[in-house]
Amino acid sequence: MSRTLPGISLPDPSELSWADLQLPSLGIPALPVPDLWGTPAQWAVLVPLLAALAGVTLSGRSNRLAAWIGVAGGLGTLAATVWQLYALTRAPGARRTSGTLGALPLGELDAPLGLVVTWPLALIAVTVATVALVVQVYARWYLWYDPRYRTFAGTVSLFTAAMLLTVHADDVLLLIVGWEVMGWCSFLLIGHHSTKNAARRAASKALLVTRTADIGFVLGLVILAGGAGTTSITRIVEHWSSSATVPEPSAGLVVAMLLVVVGVAGKSALFPFQDWLPDAMEGPTPASALIHAATMVAAGTVVLTHLFELLAVTDPARLLLAVLASVTVLGAALLAFAQGDLKRLLAWSTVSQVALMLAALAAATPATGPDAAAQHLVAHAWFKALLFLSVGWLGVLVGGTAMALVASGARRYRVLRRRLAWGLLGLAGVPPFVGFFSKELILGAAEVGALTTGGVASVIVLSSVGAAAPLTAAYCMRAWLVLDRRTDAEQLAATYHQGGVERIDDFFDEPVVLHEAEGLERAEAAISSSARLGTTVLMLMTLLGAAVALLPVWRSDVHLNLQLLLVTLLLMLVAAVAVALAARGVRTRDAGARVPANVSIAAERGLGADYAYRLLVATPVLALARAVAWFDAEVLDAWVRGGGAGAHLLGRAGDWLTPRRATPALALVLGAVLVLAGVGVVTR
Repeated sequence: MSRTLPGISLPDPSELSWADLQLPSLGIPALPVPDLWGTPAQWAVLVPLLAALAGVTLSGRSNRLAAWIGVAGGLGTLAATVWQLYALTRAPGARRTSGTLGALPLGELDAPLGLVVTWPLALIAVTVATVALVVQVYARWYLWYDPRYRTFAGTVSLFTAAMLLTVHADDVLLLIVGWEVMGWCSFLLIGHHSTKNAARRAASKALLVTRTADIGFVLGLVILAGGAGTTSITRIVEHWSSSATVPEPSAGLVVAMLLVVVGVAGKSALFPFQDWLPDAMEGPTPASALIHAATMVAAGTVVLTHLFELLAVTDPARLLLAVLASVTVLGAALLAFAQGDLKRLLAWSTVSQVALMLAALAAATPATGPDAAAQHLVAHAWFKALLFLSVGWLGVLVGGTAMALVASGARRYRVLRRRLAWGLLGLAGVPPFVGFFSKELILGAAEVGALTTGGVASVIVLSSVGAAAPLTAAYCMRAWLVLDRRTDAEQLAATYHQGGVERIDDFFDEPVVLHEAEGLERAEAAISSSARLGTTVLMLMTLLGAAVALLPVWRSDVHLNLQLLLVTLLLMLVAAVAVALAARGVRTRDAGARVPANVSIAAERGLGADYAYRLLVATPVLALARAVAWFDAEVLDAWVRGGGAGAHLLGRAGDWLTPRRATPALALVLGAVLVLAGVGVVTR
């Protein structure tokens, strides 16, 4: 069975000979894979790690040297991942494995500490490396005068290394290391402006929420490794897959996968852990782009891609993931529409889009595979990084990212117009942008699962994905109407010159031309040429990256329903038109102004999720801690204090009962002892 797109038919990957697969001919001769020390996967992890260490230890007080180290590390990482893609075309079965530090001696538990590369993982690695490089270049401009830039650049490099380790890990121990290092790096990046109370609070909140969920993640992986007798993910999957051939999977597998899903939900900001991610906007814009686009929140999708064969046969875990992801997809899309800050709107859209990736994994079956989720991960990285960096550029020009400040930004600064437009079109899933192909493949995979062996989980995902499409189009349309609102000068001209005006010559158009030229020059002068080039690369990939979905390296077998596709596009169009109509009559052209004030305020506060955290988690935990402290101080320590007091009382009693003067009998005894001692000395 072949995967088909409208007018396009692709061969079944199982019919391809991976050993003979060649990259598209671009006039480049087929060169042998370089015989260098190490493998591309090892270098992909090692280069950013070395860049992080060098940036922190060698840069001293020089921001310039730290920038060179960070960017050079980013270039080296990208080169390693591209080299890995080329090497993969020569690999039998399109799979390469390599070691790291050698096996750990853990007794009966085998710990090989290996790395693995497949085509989906290699494409994800290239995406991560590209976005990380663009973020490094952009951060050098954005944080030019920041005294803590050196720490930021080093943390970005370490963050990249941890994500690439998670992508390539074929060992549970390496996976946990990458997973936990990313958590600490996100804490540092979110709290980069540590003098701000809001930034410190957001960083602590992100760390506590994700660490709480990580308890389940680690326990789940421990159960899987302990049951298989190895930490190798490949052998873990083989062991538990063979034991799941009975009609029902074992209780150990069910419990382990449920715990892993809980851990993924925390890191990927699924309900009920969703509230930490919008608060993470307190970090610098480059940090937001890195966390939201290609690392941290996307790591859960990578982990479940590694364990997909186990997830696919564990219906309770699939159902839990489908419910959490579907609730998050719809709830986050609704909250995004009501935000009063463009950056928070993008944050809630990230929550919704990451949930969409995980929903695709919940709906997928062994026949379709996990590749639809991986494709959307790659697509989301392009357009979300473009949007965050463009909004950060606009925020520098206008002094913030609140809707009132960024209004008319796309008109005043024409160089940003196409970047913002293409990013929002990719986010909305409009053809031919990259988001359209990845989202339609998710919809197709959910449909196949619902009609075959996907069960209730696929039906739930199909419904939520279909409902989320018009909601996404709605908040994207709202953002664009605000950004593309006519400037004050244009509005005044329209007010006082509503009728036809006869132009004598082109001289009267000159003020408008000059105004646009000034806006363009100011916008281009405000950013470095290298940072602007980085956003241009992301913009092109938002359009041309759709070609990645057409490569014959994905093993998903999905038939896109043309009728379903057309219905989805029609619903998106209706939603966009409805938002445009709602914006008419509003001076700011912000359809969000139609939302009641109390609802808008509640949405900006995450519908009270923070209050719920304090009420249901923080307050009981603090109360329990106080109770334990009281029990320790007043009960357990009371026995110790009581023992000391009792001994003191006994001593006082003995002192009171014992006479203070020596009795005659005691004096005689003492004298007899002395006499005997003297006799013994003399007779010796």
